[in-house]
Amino acid sequence: MSEQVGRSKRSQLVAEIATEIRTGRLGHGERLPGENQLATRYQVSRGTVRSALAELQRRELITTETGVGSFVTFDGKELDQQIGWARALAEGGADVGTDLLGIATGGDPAVEEQYGPVVTVRRLRRAGGHPVSIEVSALPAVGALADLPTTGLVDDSITATLRAAGRQGVGGEQWISVEPLDAADAALLERTPGELFLRAIRVTRDQNGDLVEHVVSLLDPQRFRFHLSFPAAR
Repeated sequence: MSEQVGRSKRSQLVAEIATEIRTGRLGHGERLPGENQLATRYQVSRGTVRSALAELQRRELITTETGVGSFVTFDGKELDQQIGWARALAEGGADVGTDLLGIATGGDPAVEEQYGPVVTVRRLRRAGGHPVSIEVSALPAVGALADLPTTGLVDDSITATLRAAGRQGVGGEQWISVEPLDAADAALLERTPGELFLRAIRVTRDQNGDLVEHVVSLLDPQRFRFHLSFPAAR
């Protein structure tokens, strides 16, 4: 009976803290109270608190650093790459801003060697006023897209610009790694050179297999995570 009560208290504690995180009462990066404080507040044992925190970490709602504490890492927003991350974050209620760093003819030689001439768009994303990602998008320098350095983006959106140019992605590939920031990117992101960031490369192609967009994103690992869905095993 006591074991069932313990499980019930743990489940209740997990549910209450998870609700505080998802509703924003515990904000991103905010430190949770210590084990003793939580035990006192919820009238449970430290063992129950420890078990509840372990479950919250398993759900990727917090991360616990030994000797430091537990911090909220879940922003509670799904990012739909079909409509663009900034719009997805904004529709989820986040305070999002985008700084256009530049639009230039040409780009990474390796990208141009593989896909032909491109136009490169560099942007800095902010959430809550803080830089959270840098995106470098290479678009095929064909038709109206070749004039982007002069005409600019449609509605400040790459998604809208591609749509207006009749370029529609139907599939592609994505690679994800963890890499240290160089000095230039660290300065833009207001971070320390060498700090580890997620690096995502996404290539989108149209129905003919031609390039629609090649984008390299540097993402704050405390704000972004990736979810991969795949067919069930047969």
